[in-house]
Amino acid sequence: MNAITPASVVRKVHVPLGDRAYDIMIGPGLIASAGGEIASRLKGRKAAIITDEHVAPLYLDALKASLDAAGIASADVVLPAGEKTKSFEHLVNVCDKILEARVERNDYVIALGGGVIGDLSGFAAGIVRRGVRFVQVPTSLLAQVDSSVGGKTGINSRHGKNLIGVFHQPDLVLADTDVLNSLSKREFRAGYAEVAKYGLIDKPDFFAWLEKNWQAVFAGGSARIEAIAVSCQAKADVVVADERENGQRALLNLGHTFGHALEAATAYDSSRLVHGEGVSIGMVLAHEFSARMNLASPDDARRVEAHLKAVGLPTRMAEIPGALPPAEVLMDAIAQDKKVKGGKLTFILTRGIGQSFVADDVPASEVISFLKEKHP
Repeated sequence: MNAITPASVVRKVHVPLGDRAYDIMIGPGLIASAGGEIASRLKGRKAAIITDEHVAPLYLDALKASLDAAGIASADVVLPAGEKTKSFEHLVNVCDKILEARVERNDYVIALGGGVIGDLSGFAAGIVRRGVRFVQVPTSLLAQVDSSVGGKTGINSRHGKNLIGVFHQPDLVLADTDVLNSLSKREFRAGYAEVAKYGLIDKPDFFAWLEKNWQAVFAGGSARIEAIAVSCQAKADVVVADERENGQRALLNLGHTFGHALEAATAYDSSRLVHGEGVSIGMVLAHEFSARMNLASPDDARRVEAHLKAVGLPTRMAEIPGALPPAEVLMDAIAQDKKVKGGKLTFILTRGIGQSFVADDVPASEVISFLKEKHP
């Protein structure tokens, strides 16, 4: 990667949150120029880089060299890869390593990795010294368009996914599009589910654009940068309007309540189901459930399924390898999900493509009946 990336190639999305505002930089070569980007914006001179054993051999040395060239000393922590790393055990270890590196409040924790590393690192950055600066360098498509933006951090519990965490906004996000070339097709497809989600929430024109241009997005180049930039802008707009998910930010969870229940049902075994695949199935289920409740046309659910299937994503529970627990167990996971308010079920449903809304007090009897109908 080149140390200097032409400014014309890099897109910037600004997240205006007052004194916590930050930029999302999107384009090629940003890991090689990370030190300069960080030093030009922030004051600290020490960093703790949190990464995993898959990403470290690919990008850790380049990031450390860039930081060193900018006069930023760094220590690194390399964790096991996978969803199970989002645990108390690893959180404690990361916090200890950050303190061992003598990172102060104006220094940085840098997350170099996918959503798991970003969520865990952000949680640690939010609680060490009651909050240190945080930089996201997301290396998966899913992380670039979703988890690296917005400040939601956390770890998993035996009770469910992302139930323990804090809101801690990053100070900078560097989404290097070159790194996406090293992703497996499965990982890229899983991230694409979150891209499609933004169209399905409230951007029907974007969803139609994706239907026509998804192959160019997968191929890379300007279409990929455009899709990531639109996705980041969409998330930034929602975050600014509702930072702590008291209302409309919940729309970002389209497909996630069903998806998280399926992830829990597979014990977060990535060989069976990864997050984006769960979201893909969940978005189809959300549109089908909306049709069942006479809120939307079944044609919309069929259109969503057709597009996600075309890109190679699973759209049915029956496509998950291995046996799933009974519908009642899935229902228990849904009832434990953090979108529940006052014991009432809250779902993101839709009145059509790009017409999602927050539905409070969804009848549990309808949900369990629907799950039994869709269960393989």
